[in-house]
Amino acid sequence: MYVRLFSAIWLLFCAWLAILAWGFQAPFAYDPVGPRAYPLLLLGLMAAGSLWLLYKPGIGGQQLHMPSALRSTLCVLALLTYALLFEPLGFVISTALAAFALGVLFTGRLVPCAISGVLMGVLLYGLFDYLLDVPLPLGLFEAFVES
Repeated sequence: MYVRLFSAIWLLFCAWLAILAWGFQAPFAYDPVGPRAYPLLLLGLMAAGSLWLLYKPGIGGQQLHMPSALRSTLCVLALLTYALLFEPLGFVISTALAAFALGVLFTGRLVPCAISGVLMGVLLYGLFDYLLDVPLPLGLFEAFVES
């Protein structure tokens, strides 16, 4: 019951923030998509997650058998490692590794976490580089693109 209540409140909060973000205007065109695209994209993803939890709240019942301080520390370490590996490995590989690590950390199975990590790295790179025209580091893949 608490999951559905939180999801409903979060969905309303996302809608309110989307209304605020819709009004974002830049005085000059510094980005091809403008300043409102990223907040609206993130709010759309959060709203979709809230709708999913409203529809199927039992998924939140999965618990890790470790202290919350250790879980939080491992999550922060995974994100710090992601930030440190972002330039050397590139966006695709570092995002795939981070998504895999966080998926396993939050009770995911190995094969689905690996598949979703690779898909997330590749699809997000395509979204940002080709559709939104945001250049991202290629890292290890730079040698393949240049040749």
